[in-house]
Amino acid sequence: MVTSDPAPVAVIGGGLAGISAAVALAEAGCPVTLYEARPRLGGATYSFRRDGLTVDNGQHVFLRCCTAYRGLLDRLGGAGLVDLQSRFDVRVLGTAGRSGRLRRAALPGPLHFVPALAGYRLLGPAERFQALRGSMALRRLDPADPVLDTMTFGSWLAAHGQEAPVREALWELLTVAALNTGAEQASLGPAVKVFKTALLGRPDAADLGIPRVPLGELHDGAARAAIGRLGGTVRLSAKVTAIEPGPVLVVDGAKVPASAVIVATRHEQAARLVPAPAAPGRDRWGALDASPIINVHAVYDRPVMRLPFVAVTGSPVQWVFDKTRVAGLRRGQYLAVSVSDAGGWIDRPTADLREVFVPALHEVFPAARRARLTDFFVTRERRATFLQAPGSGALRPPSATRWPGLYLAGAWTDTGWPDTMEGAVRSGLHAARLVRQHIRHQETVS
Repeated sequence: MVTSDPAPVAVIGGGLAGISAAVALAEAGCPVTLYEARPRLGGATYSFRRDGLTVDNGQHVFLRCCTAYRGLLDRLGGAGLVDLQSRFDVRVLGTAGRSGRLRRAALPGPLHFVPALAGYRLLGPAERFQALRGSMALRRLDPADPVLDTMTFGSWLAAHGQEAPVREALWELLTVAALNTGAEQASLGPAVKVFKTALLGRPDAADLGIPRVPLGELHDGAARAAIGRLGGTVRLSAKVTAIEPGPVLVVDGAKVPASAVIVATRHEQAARLVPAPAAPGRDRWGALDASPIINVHAVYDRPVMRLPFVAVTGSPVQWVFDKTRVAGLRRGQYLAVSVSDAGGWIDRPTADLREVFVPALHEVFPAARRARLTDFFVTRERRATFLQAPGSGALRPPSATRWPGLYLAGAWTDTGWPDTMEGAVRSGLHAARLVRQHIRHQETVS
């Protein structure tokens, strides 16, 4: 008796969740096809060309504790294409030329950050004690406690004596970067997850990793090559418009059978694509709000920043990264200013942003006042992450749906992590495990 080969597993969406799911399935020997509507992979992490430079849409960093993302880099052959700090070390620039440094000590966690906070010069002695006391109180919380999803991080900070200088120079500095929202709007649960995992747990957890090649090389080209090498298929510019029982996909108007389906798109797209009988609660998670990020790109005719990156407080500038080498600039310096929680900036014209950010950069980097600005542009991600406000945790769905063989993936699903690259990769790996279980069950009963 001749039997036909099983239909491939279909992964819809070529962001990090979809890439990680496709790679995991292909490694396990499952035929898999990854469908992406855009002509590239990488989702919200991508590169483009501009005037001879390779420009990343935004600066993306990871931490040593991001084990799933680092594992994906290993699988894609990209582990050697990133720089990972041997010890967490961030220079923080304040107003009026003041600066501080957050550098972990060679001590076991959570003591490894005590010297950093005790010597943090952007805070006075009493404020440093506030920060230490707040850190210890935060460590006692459980990020999985659903009660924390009903509270803001800001209200918790106020209740625990964290006054404005401490909030601005420490808590907001890290919360906005990690959660893409300020403490006054951030849900307490994901904030606790960030601080407990990165800063109050293993001593090396927060060591920063930064790509030293363009994101397109790290996530797009490498992912396509890896999936192909493992026997999978990538279909770019392929728009999936429906999922029917079977499961069957409608791809560019044609029906394509699949042995299982992983929907790894953004949450609002997934809510439109997943059939209502498969996910009766899709309107709830489809209604998750979004939070934007902008990146301000400034190219100077000479170097104006000595460090590879800095954090900034008391300024529209938040984090600044030297992109000169990554972009391929041969003369001068290319700075990328990453601005999270950018609702107040996202719709403002580039000319308006230039009037704000160029003087702000002059204030932060006095050398920029003597340099000539040769290019200035802005990249915008209107829906960079979902808005991690109180109540959002209860809206995040599990990976499994009511249809056997149909699963969800994405940093917006219930990963236990905030909306980060790590959360996206973990969701893809989890969905791939569920698919393998489903396929084994189908083989058992057939």
